[in-house]
Order: sequence, then C-alpha cells, then structure tokens
Amino acid sequence: MTVSGALTILMYALAPFLGLILGALAVLIGVQLIARLRGYRALQYRCLGANLAALAVGLSGLWWIPLFTHSRLSYVATVFDWAAMIGAVIGLAIAAWLVLHPLSYLVRRPRYVSMQDSR
Repeated sequence: MTVSGALTILMYALAPFLGLILGALAVLIGVQLIARLRGYRALQYRCLGANLAALAVGLSGLWWIPLFTHSRLSYVATVFDWAAMIGAVIGLAIAAWLVLHPLSYLVRRPRYVSMQDSR
C-alpha cells in the first residue's frame, strides 16, 4: 500500500469525527492561549486536582473508547491491541491535562492585591 493510499483510508476513517476533533483542538488552543496570556506557566503552577482529574479522564477511556468504536474491552486480546488501547488512554490523559491544568489556573489564579488591602 502506498502512502497516499494509507492517507486516503485515514481521511475516510476520520471524516465522521472531524467536527469533534476540530472542536477539541479549538478548546485546547483557546484555553492554552488565554491562560498563557494571563501568566500561566506549566512547570511553575501546581494543581493536584487537575492532575487527578486528567488521570481519571484517561482511565475512563478504558470504558468509553470501546463503546465509541462499537467494540468491547474483551476484544482487546493481543499485545498490539493492548498497546493501542494503552496509547489511547495515555493520549487521552495528556489531552485532558493540557486542557484542565491551565483551566484550573484560570479559575484559581491568585487575584491581584490592591494597595488598600495590603495594609
């Protein structure tokens, strides 16, 4: 199979989900951009709640990814199937963290203290 043939098959497989993919990408870029403009830095800000929520979203993928693909978890039988499933769960957790971590910064970021409050 040629590269263009593989890309054609991939586009036909992704076509029904293109709206969801573009919407998720818009949310990811929007939240990251707004948070970074307001001072968010990923390595400086700590939020255990966002980390645990991203982990929970990733692990929830074990339940809903097979439902989304009209499959069952019992069909995941070979090493390659489990590698694909674990890769999807890890990717889902990373994507959730990339949205939830800066979003928690925007919600919980320290407010500026006025000069009257500092006395």
